[in-house]
Amino acid sequence: MVVQIPFNRPCLSGRELEYMGAAVMNGHSSAKGPFTADAQELLRDRLGAKDVLLTTSCTDALEMSAMLIDLEPGDVVIVPSFTFSSTATAFARQGAKLRFCDIRVPDLGLDPDHVEASMDDRVKAIVTVHYAGVASDVKRLRSIADRYGVPLIEDNAHGLFAKHNGEQLGTFGRMSTLSFHETKNFICGEGGALVLNEERDIDQAHILLDKGTNRKQFLEGQIDKYTWQGHGSSFGISDLLAAFLLAQLERAPQIMKKRRRVHANYQAMLVPHAQRLGLTLPFHHPGDTHADHMFYVLLPTAGMRSEVISSMRKQGVNPTFHYVPLHSAPGASVLADRYQDCPVTDDISARLLRLPMFNDIKLDEQEQVVESLCASVKAHSAVAG
Repeated sequence: MVVQIPFNRPCLSGRELEYMGAAVMNGHSSAKGPFTADAQELLRDRLGAKDVLLTTSCTDALEMSAMLIDLEPGDVVIVPSFTFSSTATAFARQGAKLRFCDIRVPDLGLDPDHVEASMDDRVKAIVTVHYAGVASDVKRLRSIADRYGVPLIEDNAHGLFAKHNGEQLGTFGRMSTLSFHETKNFICGEGGALVLNEERDIDQAHILLDKGTNRKQFLEGQIDKYTWQGHGSSFGISDLLAAFLLAQLERAPQIMKKRRRVHANYQAMLVPHAQRLGLTLPFHHPGDTHADHMFYVLLPTAGMRSEVISSMRKQGVNPTFHYVPLHSAPGASVLADRYQDCPVTDDISARLLRLPMFNDIKLDEQEQVVESLCASVKAHSAVAG
């Protein structure tokens, strides 16, 4: 009997339901409750950040970052074309025009050469994405940003607790964002965080989080009442979700160990077949601590992916594609300041296939995934040949 293997299956780590029950019983299930405070403190300590604010999503965290850098109409923000729409939309909502840059192989991160060639005095920020939790060239990107006097922002939705050259991803830029969506390594259904690496952003970030008020100063006894200060929104996460998240974060070493095992299993199973089938396996920087967020393969040709996905699903396995390039999407005609070719993005996006990846996937399920992939690629290659 063929086992149906989903692309993702949310997994409990231990005390999630206990903590959520406690959040209900303590009478504070809205934003800025005790579980939120504990989760923020844990993240702040682990990342060495100046502050961490939990949000309802990574999208909200990105929107807060765009609000913090004081964008004005006519300003330009550089973002990779190979990313989810939220990375771009957050800055466009603040009036900026977008300039899409290409990625590079093998790390699939923002290409510093293309960024360098795209810089001018209208660019007010560079946003990089650490795809699959593998570091983009943050050292060179930060150098470019510093030279032009603009902030580097890290969309680190995939890379929490990953390290590059011994430093945590998400700590290289002025700020970074995290995702706790159910498909990520650490989850609470929907959630995110804004990681602040500079003191200058803390007060304004809390005003944005508190619907445009200086409520933080009031709670800390600095003022006798809080009032409306300016822009803000209801960005804060429910303490119920923060309770679930805290249980996951407390078990981070165990969760990372599970994901490392799953990633290593796929790698070991596919290495003997990769060259024969024309598959490219994921890249990791030697010596880095990897997030093991996803396992993808690059197929030999773009035209075969739809057939491979269809074939695998018929065999009970549910793989998926990933980002559709933003630079050639309909939204770019409205929100981009100019068209820029991104040939590597076009190529990678058309050939990338993500395999089922979740903490508790069983070894025999992984074997079924690999058998299905190899058989599907081989069958399509034979037909195409």
